Amino acid sequence: MLAKTVAIVARAISLTIMAALLVTGCKKQNAFIAPPPPHIGVAHPLRQEVTPYLELTGNAQAVNQVDLVARVQGFLQAIDYQDGASAKLGDTLFVIQPTPYEAQLQQAQAQLASAQAQLTQSSVEYNRQASLGRTDFSSQSTVDQARALRDTNQANVANQQAAVTLAAINLGYTRVTAPFDGEVSAHQVSVGGLVGVTGPTTLATIYQLDPIRVIGSISEQDVLRVKASLGNRPVGPAELAKVPIEVGLMNEAGYPHQGHIDYAAPDIDPSTGTLTVRGVLENANHALLPGMFVRMRIPLGVQKSVALLVPDMTLGADQGGRYLLVVDKDDVVQQLPVKTGQAVGDLRVITSGLTLEDRVVVDGLQKAIPGAKVAPDETKITGQ
Repeated sequence: MLAKTVAIVARAISLTIMAALLVTGCKKQNAFIAPPPPHIGVAHPLRQEVTPYLELTGNAQAVNQVDLVARVQGFLQAIDYQDGASAKLGDTLFVIQPTPYEAQLQQAQAQLASAQAQLTQSSVEYNRQASLGRTDFSSQSTVDQARALRDTNQANVANQQAAVTLAAINLGYTRVTAPFDGEVSAHQVSVGGLVGVTGPTTLATIYQLDPIRVIGSISEQDVLRVKASLGNRPVGPAELAKVPIEVGLMNEAGYPHQGHIDYAAPDIDPSTGTLTVRGVLENANHALLPGMFVRMRIPLGVQKSVALLVPDMTLGADQGGRYLLVVDKDDVVQQLPVKTGQAVGDLRVITSGLTLEDRVVVDGLQKAIPGAKVAPDETKITGQ
């Protein structure tokens, strides 16, 4: 009985294994199915007229900047402004104790009055002796002595007049005033401090911020470009003042600040190979401060030129320079080296390496891998 049971179990196991083998033999093998190519946006470069500009960087600079100094010795008696406040031409900013200088002026005035009195007396005496000398009632020696005394007193009067002038000037120096409209920095000496002991003492600095200057340097190559755009003719200050300049800060889009060129250096610095150029522009809201980094551009002539433009964000960079990703006729992504020009809003001029027929990747850049096939979706680049 036991043997019969074992045989039945063994037969059942054999049937189960055979069934499993049959099922395994009928199952299809797994095969790799490639994912569909990614969809990316492509567009032909935009062709439009642009004004050629020379782009450069530089810094803002105050039109006027002066250290306010104590030119006479004394104790600082008053500070008549708030640190960082605006001041008008002639406003009193600091007062140095004036009492000693008022006394010096009074002393000089008194000495002048004494000298004038002596001159009056000696002049009368000379006139009297000269009249007596003409009638031989006075010797020539006496007349000469009277003339010499009169002339000495005249010189003394002139000397005392100069002393009064100097005393008045020194008294004026006790009030330090604003030489022009501007913003005054924090004071560097406190009330009660002794100033002007060993020389002029800096009390603060005043800056004129409206208008404001911007200054930068252009390369020798760009200098030649500018001269060519002007027909290689000499340009004087009057013509420079007609050349516009546009300025933008680091956090600003484009060049919202407008001005004009007011100076170009007459020589190129041989150590740097650059020429200094300066512009001036209105700054009523004080958006630009001295020392700020600025972007500048100057138009090269008045003639517009036709250029190819692409969105600035589509450009990449590697050790070989700037490049664009384009899709060829087989819908395969290629890396295209290009040379770039000026910015036009969010677009960038491509000066070489790109044609109007190229399809530039403008959307889905992270999915565009050079050498990989893609599914391009046509779109357009809009102008500025």
